Amino acid sequence: EYLHSHEVESPLKLSHEIYVPTIFRCHVMKFGRLFFPLLEGTDLAACMVVCKQWREIASDDYFWKCLCANRWPSICKQPSPPTVTYYKLFKTFYKRQHRRTLLPPRLSFKDLEFYIDIWVEERLILSEVVPGPVLQKGSWIPPPGIGDVLRFHLEGPEYKMTLPVQPRFAVSLSQTITVSVLIGRKDSNKVACIINKSGFDYIDPTAYRAHAFDYLDFSPLYPFVSGIRAWISLLFMDLGSVGVIEVFGIEMDFCDAASSEEEVLWLLDMLDWK
Repeated sequence: EYLHSHEVESPLKLSHEIYVPTIFRCHVMKFGRLFFPLLEGTDLAACMVVCKQWREIASDDYFWKCLCANRWPSICKQPSPPTVTYYKLFKTFYKRQHRRTLLPPRLSFKDLEFYIDIWVEERLILSEVVPGPVLQKGSWIPPPGIGDVLRFHLEGPEYKMTLPVQPRFAVSLSQTITVSVLIGRKDSNKVACIINKSGFDYIDPTAYRAHAFDYLDFSPLYPFVSGIRAWISLLFMDLGSVGVIEVFGIEMDFCDAASSEEEVLWLLDMLDWK
């Protein structure tokens, strides 16, 4: 139960303690009282596993109150700590907590279907019902001749939801291209909106991607969750003609909040399903 930045064993787990001869114990106690107030919290915690005498001294909550007073002066203005001891307070909050492991998501991609529609100047050019496992895996080989930046992106370790476009289509970047994406749940026969007629207004010619986004609508059960976007990108090749691209794939992500399959499923589970 000691501070975790030092890899020292808890004194509760030690099978034996360092033996300190009786003749030196009074000097050990005096030495500890003199220099313990000068230590940082992690060093003071390390001293607690040296011997029984140091553990008794370093456990004095006065030392930990001094450390808490340096970090959070206002919290020491009360006659007693808000937790059981100042040691517990310091141990709990002295450093940022590590990211917690997610529980297994209640939703799976096999329960999902994605409805993707793309228009060019109000003319429908792509309309697909995509099973969740197809978009989940992205197990397809991009065509030869794509740009190096895009190829490195697709081959990178980051989690991606991608889909090939068959047949490919060519569009002019001077035209208005919009997209809508709905998602259906087979387990509850409900639908949620991910993207509602958003335009591909962000063109990155060096990365060979055109981006559109929309803000997700969450269930009223999560009133404090907002401002998270769903992104969809057209993956394209340069045809050589000025301002004309050939789209060969689609990528979707929720990089504002989710960077793994489990996080994406938890995020989708929180949507406002109707």
